[in-house]
Amino acid sequence: MKMNKSLFVVLSTVLVSGTVLAGCGGGSGDSAGSGELAQEISINLKSEPPTADPGLADDSASSTILRATFDGLMRPGLDGKLANSVAKDYKMSEDGKTYTFTLRESKWSNGEPVTAKDFEYAWKRVLTPKLGASYAYQLYYLKNAEAYNKGQAKVEDVGVKALDEHTLEVTLENPTPFFLELTAFYTLFPVNEKLVSSNKEWANEAATHVGNGPFKMTEWKHKSSIILEKNENYWDAENVKVNKINMNMIDDESTELSMFEQGELNWAGQPTSMIPTDAIKPKMDSGEANTQAKAGIYWYKFNTEKAPFNNAKIRKAFAYAIDRQTIVDNITQSGQIPAMSVLPPTMELNKGGLFKDYDAETAKKLLEEGMKEEGLTKLPPIELSFNTAEKHKKIAETIQDQWKKVLGANVTLVNKEWKVYVEDMHSGNYQVGRMGWNADYNDPISFLDIYKDKTGGNNDTKWENAKYKELLDKASAETDLAKRSEYMTEAERILVDEMPIVPIYFDSNLWLQDKNLKNVIVDPLGNIDFKWAVME
Repeated sequence: MKMNKSLFVVLSTVLVSGTVLAGCGGGSGDSAGSGELAQEISINLKSEPPTADPGLADDSASSTILRATFDGLMRPGLDGKLANSVAKDYKMSEDGKTYTFTLRESKWSNGEPVTAKDFEYAWKRVLTPKLGASYAYQLYYLKNAEAYNKGQAKVEDVGVKALDEHTLEVTLENPTPFFLELTAFYTLFPVNEKLVSSNKEWANEAATHVGNGPFKMTEWKHKSSIILEKNENYWDAENVKVNKINMNMIDDESTELSMFEQGELNWAGQPTSMIPTDAIKPKMDSGEANTQAKAGIYWYKFNTEKAPFNNAKIRKAFAYAIDRQTIVDNITQSGQIPAMSVLPPTMELNKGGLFKDYDAETAKKLLEEGMKEEGLTKLPPIELSFNTAEKHKKIAETIQDQWKKVLGANVTLVNKEWKVYVEDMHSGNYQVGRMGWNADYNDPISFLDIYKDKTGGNNDTKWENAKYKELLDKASAETDLAKRSEYMTEAERILVDEMPIVPIYFDSNLWLQDKNLKNVIVDPLGNIDFKWAVME
């Protein structure tokens, strides 16, 4: 536990500076009655969040909303260290398997009290099979959680229980060194049991949305904008200085950049959106751009149930035919590193990577062998899907050209709006598709667990490997950290050898901001938190 917590601090959150009062109407300098300024900021969310329900979310757009409108047992503090939040204290048993959290007095945005029962209800709800939560596996660390999610145990067997209104007892299957970090992740946020159990559509409109975070949703014009306002019922409201966050949904990066430069936006680019690729180098050269490496990867996923990518050698051929260095040098241009393995540098296990970047001869050889195994004399047409963004389009066009040049593949590019794109990926309605992944907590399991089960919520590849599953099960049960690392190291080798995904580059965030906004947190996992933001 101590080792991982120290690692979190070493990687600690950076505090971002810079932003003028507010665009789109802006915040004034009028007194708010308590010595504070009436402060307002405007950002671009780029696309419609698929959901504002922490139990169903699994994407960055939804994450931005949830981290502002909800609060977990723990939350990174202003100094970047993991700190108590809704939980004012906790105790861990000597065997590391039982946590007892004492909750502080806190309220929902509708004024009702937040109780330990809300946490118990929320976690068990995520595990309920009929909910279909793609992140249900994040709770498998709880005793009997996986068994319940798979219909092999009763809900009362799951290791989370409200002992009283302010005491939550959590029992784990095995000691889990990153469990406290996980309680700060949105899947483990509470939901208002009374509301959620009575209204299935509660999270789809501002009028019925209820959270327990620093901000509350007051307006949601679908596919247009969201407005968040300070939640006066938040337990730590005195430390929330921004009164209003205007969130636009502008797809076009050039329009976003123009609005930022005209003072209509206070933040442009990641983690909430992007700036045009053609603007990256000039903004980097001028010193206007902020960049920060993160524990994240940009990868392509294969649908391993659709030919020809049901063959591992063919998948590997397509992976070896990508020139990643060209992509990071000419398109992303902001500190990305070609990915020769799955795990980013902050949690690297296989030093030096597990395959070569752009090996045309190996790619051709593997393709020939794979096609022979499948009885193919010619590659079928390939569809490469991506969601709307200039960067994704340019990367796809570059890889389309490389695959044609090296493998003779005829690749059609398919562009979709984000919400539709995510739904199609999860339902298997794709052949090859792009996706990014940021660690949910700083541990290799955050990446490796995705591909443990073919029916796992985020395993769009439908790939599964018995040995891989065995190794991850052993890692989960192992208390010897060195032995645990060995299991995960071998598991990563299997994942790369089977290649259901194509690592392309380890990512970084790049953004622009005005100079007067202080204390916006962009953490090493790629998350943004406006709780502490203040205009100066």
